[in-house]
Amino acid sequence: MTKRAILQLDGLTCPSCMTKIEKGLTGQPGVEAVKVLFNASKVKADFDDSQTDAETLATVVDKLGYPVKTIKTK
Repeated sequence: MTKRAILQLDGLTCPSCMTKIEKGLTGQPGVEAVKVLFNASKVKADFDDSQTDAETLATVVDKLGYPVKTIKTK
C-alpha cells in the first residue's frame, strides 16, 4: 500500500540540498515519488509500505546531513 511520509527538516540552506535529498531518497527501495519543499523545509515521499517505512526514509535523510525534526505518515 502506498503511504506518504512528511519529514520536517532542520538545515535546508540552498537549492542544491533539494537535489541531494531527492537523489538520495529516489534510490531507496519502495520509494515512488519525492518532493522537497525548500521554503517549508519539508520532504514529501510516497512509498510502498511493504518495502520501507517513514523512519527508514528519515534515517537516509539524516545520514545525508539534514536532521529530521518530525515525521508524519499519511
